[in-house]
Amino acid sequence: MMIASAPIGEFVNGHPSTRMLALGFLVMVGMALMADGLHFHIERAFIYGAMLSPASSRRSTCGAGNAPRREGTPRLKYESSAGSRGYDPVIQAEALPDAARAVSLRRGRKVMKPIAWAAAAMLAASGAPASADTEYKAAVIRVDAPGPMPISRLDLRPDDLGFAGATLGTADNATTGGFLKQTFVTETVAATPETVEAELQRLLDAGIWWIVTLAGEAMTVRLADLAGDRALVLNAAATGDRLRGEDCRPNLLHLAPSDAMLTDALAQYLVWKRWTDWFLIEGSHPEDQALAAAYRRAATKFGATIVEERRFEDTGGARRTDSGSVQVQAQMPAFTQRASEHDVVIAADRSGVFAAHLPYHTWEPRPVAGSAGLVPGSWHPAHEAWGATQWQTRFERAASRTARDEDYQVWMALRALGEAATRTNGGDFAAIRDFVASDRFDLAAFKGQKLTFRDWDGQLRQPVLLTTGTVVSSVSPQAEFLHQVSQLDTLGIDRPETTCTQRGNQ
Repeated sequence: MMIASAPIGEFVNGHPSTRMLALGFLVMVGMALMADGLHFHIERAFIYGAMLSPASSRRSTCGAGNAPRREGTPRLKYESSAGSRGYDPVIQAEALPDAARAVSLRRGRKVMKPIAWAAAAMLAASGAPASADTEYKAAVIRVDAPGPMPISRLDLRPDDLGFAGATLGTADNATTGGFLKQTFVTETVAATPETVEAELQRLLDAGIWWIVTLAGEAMTVRLADLAGDRALVLNAAATGDRLRGEDCRPNLLHLAPSDAMLTDALAQYLVWKRWTDWFLIEGSHPEDQALAAAYRRAATKFGATIVEERRFEDTGGARRTDSGSVQVQAQMPAFTQRASEHDVVIAADRSGVFAAHLPYHTWEPRPVAGSAGLVPGSWHPAHEAWGATQWQTRFERAASRTARDEDYQVWMALRALGEAATRTNGGDFAAIRDFVASDRFDLAAFKGQKLTFRDWDGQLRQPVLLTTGTVVSSVSPQAEFLHQVSQLDTLGIDRPETTCTQRGNQ
């Protein structure tokens, strides 16, 4: 490029019409980037066609300077400071003869053609074919089940968990939809395990077919079965691999990363660090054991070794009493004593019983990862890359708190609806459902690349953040791990491994 820059620069400087054409291309590209920032999609055929049209024309702008001139048409030239000769684009219009003015106008029309094409592309992409005054209804159902208090008061669940993400997602959809005469309405429902089915039935009867759920694994399956072919259910909380495998459903998509994705993300980083000998500690609850199984799979997949496993039994008790920290300080060193030589302690504690007490309490001075220490997740308040700062700022301004994974995942679920509404005509449920599941759908979500759904299990491909307290330490997939289709498919269950049979997989 450096070698070619000099002759190309001389050519452009010697042909002012080429300079104008290049300026037109820059304006067109700038318009396309602005449109992408507003979540308008411009088909690349418009841009490429606009660029190729002048170049392929027999009398294109680039060749106008050497085109045969008509009899009586003067060739106006200027002398630059470098001594080169060419057409002067800055000559006053009133100083031009009539014939030269006509030539200049013709050239101006040709130069402006790409810009006009780009403007037409933006109008076409802005949803002109969409139905006027189309209303899109969505609902977010959060199932509040009783459970133990978290170890730290900093982990207390806010009352608007998930709902704050819904508010921002609906507002972002309205920003785009306002240009297309589209309106977006989202209802938020806080239900209990006893009332959630009645609430879902009420929403279905009201014609709401975009349902975002914040529920456990078993409840998510129940809600998807109840919705059937009347609605598309988007899981924004449950991470269990069975939801993407044996318990998958054709009407169920997953915005929350799976256990397999989270554990693979951490495993890639630890293997890259060459911390390949793991001491795995799992909790006694079923969800803890499922997470531990995902870590065993990740270790096998990426070449790590689990040198020892232990189970921490949940015996109940008051973990937040005055004596709790004293008990843990005495208990954790003894629990981790005499473990096989290892590089890192992996905690599989989905229920939140013991993992938070592991850092700085292990017998050997070893880093902790998994459910404490270095933690994989879909979002973190410290994430600032790829434009995430502006999202964080808008969320914090609206909610008066920092965002959690559930907020981000609900936001993505509603933005998926907004993106599909922009790219399809009208508010037809079948058209939007089919588009979201197709390879034409993608979602911009402040993670450095466009996100898409896997057709074999309905999981959203996405990078996973690895965080330690107030810092994002890394983002997986790590660059050293490659895939024949998408590097994001190095995280989680790949097509050949899937056990989902309800989405057309054999």
